[in-house]
Amino acid sequence: MKYLNTISIILTCHNRKYKTISCLTALYNAEFPPKTMFSVYLVDDGSTDNTGEAVKESFPDVHIIQGNGNLFWNQGMRLAWQTAAKAGDYDFYLWLNDDTIIDENAISELSQNYHEAFTTNNKPSIIVGTCRAESGKNDFSYGGRNENGPILPNGQLQECKFINGNLVLVSQTIFKQIGFLSNDYTHTFGDNDYGLRAIQAGFKCYASKHYIATCPPNPGIPGWCNPKNSLKKRWQLLHSPQGLNIKEYNKYRKKFWGNKWIMFALKAYLKTIIPTLYGRFSK
Repeated sequence: MKYLNTISIILTCHNRKYKTISCLTALYNAEFPPKTMFSVYLVDDGSTDNTGEAVKESFPDVHIIQGNGNLFWNQGMRLAWQTAAKAGDYDFYLWLNDDTIIDENAISELSQNYHEAFTTNNKPSIIVGTCRAESGKNDFSYGGRNENGPILPNGQLQECKFINGNLVLVSQTIFKQIGFLSNDYTHTFGDNDYGLRAIQAGFKCYASKHYIATCPPNPGIPGWCNPKNSLKKRWQLLHSPQGLNIKEYNKYRKKFWGNKWIMFALKAYLKTIIPTLYGRFSK
């Protein structure tokens, strides 16, 4: 078994007490490589369902950071990471979504995958844990992706271009060069942005060899382009952190696609304004 030595596990949460507790329960029941020491940093972003108190009672070792209620995923994870980095010089950082239930062997597999990739490339890589949609089944929900879609586990390390932030192992070396999740985003895009920045810096991203966690995907068509919603509602969600957040989406596209961002922006507006018609013509 390879060692992780010291690892900081970072999460953010908002009013999902039972999911957060279930996530942490699975984490504390997981196997860690020998001699590994870990710390958990959780941003409680203004929860009103007593999430923070429940975590303190069940997991007194968790470092809880209070948010203002407007951080959402990217900014909450960024705050958790900043707090962890100030507290210690960890060998690894593990992103973990509070609705993700890791398998008992998840940490050990991430460690093994990391060291195999390191042996192959002679440099660190990002390892993305592949999540199934439902316990007991191997239906992809989150993990690594490329332009052709999700990367399904096949028992081998597979490179990916886009990473979902549900379960991601980042080494200190990559963190020292890439830094934190970008401050450009409120909720979404930060995970994809981080993986693309790492690739630009000469590192690789890999999807885990096997499914090692469970996390149900967001159901249905996104609200900002769902024809069942009114145009007013779709327009609100187009500009909302809980929807597409078009300004940040455009910033993300400009950053990695250059002038092609205009094409992506146009498609987003068309999908919002005439979703049914757009769907017919895009087939």
